Amino acid sequence: MSFTAKTKNELARKELKKKCCQKAELTAFIHVNGNLQITGGQLELNITTDNPASARRIFLLVKNLFGENSELLVRKGTRLKKLNRYLVKVSREEKVREMLEELGVMSRENQFSRRIFPYILDRKCCRRSYLRGVFLARGSVNSPDSSSTHLEMTTEYEEQARELVKILKYFNIKGKMVSRHNNYRVYLKDGQKIVEFLNVVGAHQALFSYENAKILKDMRNKINRLVNCETANLNKTVNAAMNQLESIKIIAQRTGLQNLPDSLRQAAELRVKYPEATLQELGELFTPPLSKSGVNHRLRKIEKLAGQVSKNKKNLI
Repeated sequence: MSFTAKTKNELARKELKKKCCQKAELTAFIHVNGNLQITGGQLELNITTDNPASARRIFLLVKNLFGENSELLVRKGTRLKKLNRYLVKVSREEKVREMLEELGVMSRENQFSRRIFPYILDRKCCRRSYLRGVFLARGSVNSPDSSSTHLEMTTEYEEQARELVKILKYFNIKGKMVSRHNNYRVYLKDGQKIVEFLNVVGAHQALFSYENAKILKDMRNKINRLVNCETANLNKTVNAAMNQLESIKIIAQRTGLQNLPDSLRQAAELRVKYPEATLQELGELFTPPLSKSGVNHRLRKIEKLAGQVSKNKKNLI
């Protein structure tokens, strides 16, 4: 099951005790996925969705608010469209008119309106419910484990999309709008804003999944940075040791290590004996122990002498 489906299933089970919130959510379903048709001279309301949990939600909202037993139909997906489509149909014209007028979707002039009736969003809880309804109707969200974070809600009407942006702004969530394929999409790309949206609509299990994924990603990134840093330091140490050993070899072959001052000869002998040791570890092997910077100074001097030897310079020491 996709993360979108899991999130919608969670939201569809959320209990709504207030009638005002039920109306706001049902209004969102009708605004985004509702349409009117005339069958046998009777006005009918159809609300479609591709999520079975959302379909059950619509069915229950219609029944709880208006006492109407609507029809719940399933249209099997085709080869091209694999998902089933669920249709909630309200067939009685008098009930359709009652619903639409009550929700502000139809005016007394019998005009179907996609605008949000002011009292529907009168309360903060109702704005949450409206956003929840739109997401349940035509929303999607990427899995928190995916490489990119993305949440969007789609509508065919620009005015609705702008209203969604305004409602998001009310909750301090900056949504962006784009027009694609005759649809308007309001989307969020920022992971933190997606978490805030999930909190607003009440998808707390999905929210925890996002937070946990974010923590794991941060931990992995931190570990990768540490590993990369350690690897870089190790490579640097190995390369430095190889250069030092090569310099010691040059001096040993050309002039002999016995001709080096005691301080440099001891450093050279310890490096040859412990080629993989760090500067700090080498310093602890000196008698008396030597600091890391002291060891580095002596080995650099050996490298400098090796460079001079390579150029056949005399009187090196």
